[in-house]
Amino acid sequence: MDVNAKKIKELRTAKGWTQQHLADACAISLRTVQRVERYGNASQDTVLGLSSVFETAQSNIIVAGTLEEDLAGGGEKESGQSKQVFLAAVFGAMAGALIMFFIK
Repeated sequence: MDVNAKKIKELRTAKGWTQQHLADACAISLRTVQRVERYGNASQDTVLGLSSVFETAQSNIIVAGTLEEDLAGGGEKESGQSKQVFLAAVFGAMAGALIMFFIK
């Protein structure tokens, strides 16, 4: 999801922290902190860690609209996977029934 990279950097420097210190506090890699501050892109787990260490709401560091888009996109993907699993189970049950029918 998209985060406000400038805000993340401002929050970090206001505390007098290095990027490595922030990485350690959030239990993420230094490379992740660099990517967040440079490109403004972070996973939901990273956003959760950042908002926790900065003691601020996630909505204060997320670019407006990206949380809803990420949640909506994930639901569609999950729904498609659920359909595939259901169809595979139905097909497997039918194939098993046919095999049992012809074996007897």
